[in-house]
Formats: sequence, structure tokens, C-alpha cells
Amino acid sequence: MNEKAMILAAGLGTRLMPLTNDIAKPMVPIVNIPVMEHILRLLARCGFKEAVANLHCLPEDITGFFEDGSRWGLDLRYSLEERLMGTAGGVKKCEDFLGSDTFIVISGDALTDVDLREFLEFHADRGALASMVVTPVTETSRYGIVLADDDGLVTGFQEKPPEAEALSNVANSGIYAFEPEVFDLIPSDRPYDFGREVFPLLVERGEALFAWTHSCYWNDVGSIEEYQRGNFDALEGRVRVDMPGREVAPGVWVGADTRINRDVIMTPPVCIGDRSIIEEGARLLGPVIVGPDTVVSGGAVLYRGIKWGGGYIGRDASLLGSIVGKGSRIGKGAVLLDGSVIGSGSVIDDGIVIDPSVKIVPDTIIDGG
Repeated sequence: MNEKAMILAAGLGTRLMPLTNDIAKPMVPIVNIPVMEHILRLLARCGFKEAVANLHCLPEDITGFFEDGSRWGLDLRYSLEERLMGTAGGVKKCEDFLGSDTFIVISGDALTDVDLREFLEFHADRGALASMVVTPVTETSRYGIVLADDDGLVTGFQEKPPEAEALSNVANSGIYAFEPEVFDLIPSDRPYDFGREVFPLLVERGEALFAWTHSCYWNDVGSIEEYQRGNFDALEGRVRVDMPGREVAPGVWVGADTRINRDVIMTPPVCIGDRSIIEEGARLLGPVIVGPDTVVSGGAVLYRGIKWGGGYIGRDASLLGSIVGKGSRIGKGAVLLDGSVIGSGSVIDDGIVIDPSVKIVPDTIIDGG
């Protein structure tokens, strides 16, 4: 096997703000592991050896963490885009690296366990110039919908149609296989997009563009709600990922050098990162994720919550269906209600109640005044 992979990692992640105000979207953690790391692990499992990632927003976040990719058994390279070139334009920029054989393109900020080998076999069997992975969805109005015949030949598209108007229920999942000839269709001097420009052109010309419907897991991590769901799906085993830490009890993973004091109540699934402290009397009612280097004080209650690494949850505080960014500090008796999101580095003072769905930007102090 000598196929190469292109990881799309240049997006801005605006729909995940305030979580992505100060972090590249591919670095947002799913069960305490950057989402792009899950993609690298998937590529390695499927036998890929070489990959390139395009970068734009906070590129040093990504290069500093993944370096040359050797920790995951990959030769990982980077393509920096001073201006965003679109999905196809970004791939065109990497033509010298990719352009000698079949290659795949995959989002670096989605969560999936799609069998890429099976997808490539489908692509080869059809003699396709291009193939796309499509996922059955229930809410067609949220996705680009793909129309195809019984053999998978793509015949058209609908952009986010209401359910009553949808002619199909499968969505473009942002995972593609290409033959090098596709580069002839992509200009090199301007931004260009697969979904809006390349694929409609292929359909118009009657080229061999095919759609492969899978039965694996896929989540575009495109919103706060989907980000939370992706974390909980990973915790609950709905998607195949490598869980960090050691499973000390069924559905309870604990990182290295973490201390859990007596009389802590935990109902799985729960994932706790390295070097954290869970104090006596705390209650972690899963699904719950606690990042590394975090203190959860006595009497605190975490229910369906996600706490990124660093900072603390104060005594008798409640995190109920909320997401808290890295290094944030939640004061004694504070309450964070369902759907609230606290940006990294923020401070929520003692006794403060954050109402449902409130979003707080990073480095904000909410005090009694």
C-alpha cells in the first residue's frame, strides 16, 4: 500500500466558539485527546504511512503537538496557507506530495471510525476518478445531501434541504478518495472547493464520481452540541477510539498520577486525565470528562459535563451539562447549568449561577458584582 492522506486542518472552527477562540479546532479534545489525534490513529490503523495537513489558524498549536507524526507511526508534513484556499485549493497546494497515486482527503476536526481500507476498495472497484464517504442522517437541513443511483454513481446534490424536500438522506462526510487526474480540475491561483465547485463539475461532465454509504460512526464536531455528543459517544463506546488512561472499573478511565480520594461517587462512564485530584465527597455522574491537572473539590457535582485540563471546580460547585475550557476556575458553590460554555482561562466566582446556554469568552472574570 502506498496511498497517502491529506488532513484538512485549516478551518477556523467558528461554530465551536468560545471553545475555539484561542485553540485550533483540530486540537479540541475528545475524551482528553485532540480530535486530530484520533484521525491520525485511524490513519495508522488503516495502514497509512504518509500524510500532509494544511494549516491556517493557530498552526503552531498543531505542529508543536504532532511534530513529524512519528509517535503515531506516520510521516506527517505540513502545508501552511497564509490565506484559506478552500478544500480543493488546499489539496492542490499539496499536489507534489500527493499526486502520483490514489490518495484520500479527510477532515482533521471530525470524529469517525470509518474503515478507510473498505472505502478505498469501493473506490477502486468502481474505477472512480473521485469517491466520497456519505453518512445517513436524520436532519437533512444541517448537511450537504448527496444524490446517487443504486451503484453509488453521484447524480446531484442538495444543500441543507428541509426534510420534506430532501431527495436523499445521506450527507457528504468530508472524506474523499481521488485519482491524481483530479488536480487537472483545480486552479492553483485561487481558493476552490470540492463541494461547491469540483463535485458539481464532475456530475455535469458525467465523470466517475461515486458515493460510498457506510455503517460506521461519523460526527462533524460542527457545533457545541455535536462536540458534547462526540465526547459522550466516545465514552459510551459508540465510536471506536483509543481511550486514555487505565480502565480501573467498567467504564471508568483514570490517567497517570491522578488521586481519587475516598467517598468519591462515580457512575460511569467517566474519564479523568493525568495528574488530577478528585477530593473526598465529590460526585462524578457520567458521562463526565475531567481533563488533566484539574482539581475537583469536595462536594462538587459533575453531571454530563466536560472540564478541559487545568484549573479547578470549587467545593460544592455544580457543573450540569456544561463545558468548561482549560485552566478555568469555578468557585465554591457556583452552578453552571445545561448548555453553558465557559471559555478557557475564565474565573466564575463563588456562588455565581450561569444560566442555560450562556457562552462566556476566554479569560473572563464573573464576580458577584
